[in-house]
Amino acid sequence: MLIKDWMTRDPVTINDDTSMIRAIHIMNEHGFRRLPVMSAGRLVGMITDRDLKEASPSKATTLDVHEMYYLLAELQVKEIMSRDLFTVSQDDTVEGAAQIMLEHTISGLPVVDAGGSLVGVITQSDILRALLHISGSLQGGVQFALRAEDRPGVLKEVADLMRARGGRLLSLLSYYRSPEENLREVYVRVKNLSPEAVAALQAELAARFEILYVTRER
Repeated sequence: MLIKDWMTRDPVTINDDTSMIRAIHIMNEHGFRRLPVMSAGRLVGMITDRDLKEASPSKATTLDVHEMYYLLAELQVKEIMSRDLFTVSQDDTVEGAAQIMLEHTISGLPVVDAGGSLVGVITQSDILRALLHISGSLQGGVQFALRAEDRPGVLKEVADLMRARGGRLLSLLSYYRSPEENLREVYVRVKNLSPEAVAALQAELAARFEILYVTRER
C-alpha cells in the first residue's frame, strides 16, 4: 500500500508567525491533532496539540484572563513547534510510515515530494482506515484464524477449501510466527457462507491446521 493512496492531500497549514491562540482555534475548529508549519511556502516544522498544551499557562497560574489571552496571542508557533521532522514520500509504503510512527511515538507524518514541498499528511487514522480496507472487515463476513506449517502451497490450500464451500475471499493475510518454529499464522476473511458451511469448513480446517479462532462480523 502506497502512502499516496491513503494520505490527506492539501492539508490545512499555518505559517510560522501564526499566534498560538490562532493555532489552538484552528485545531479545535477542525478536530486536528497536528498542523504543518510553513514559511515562504516551505515546510519548516510541525505543531501538535501536545506542544500547545505544554506551552499554555497552567491552571494554577497567577495570570488573569487578559494576561493569559495576551500571552497566547503574542506567542508564535515557531517558538514551540518541532523543527526536526520525520517525513515520508507519497511513494513510500503505509507500512513504512506506520513503523516510523511506532518507533518514534508520533501520530502523523508530513508527506513531501522530491523537492521537499508538502503534498499531504498521513496519520494514524489514515493507517487504521487502510487496515480496515485491506483486511476486508468493512464488508463483514467470517474470519478464520489458523496456524499452519510454513510450506509451499499452504495458502493456496486454505483458499481452495474456502472456495470449495462456496465462500468468496475478501482478504488473506499471513505472517511468520517464528522462523525457528517453521510456522505461519493465516487470517482469512470470507463471505457468502451459510452457518452450516462455516461449521463444515471449520471442521475441515481443524483436520489440517491449528484453528486459533473463528469470528463473524456484521
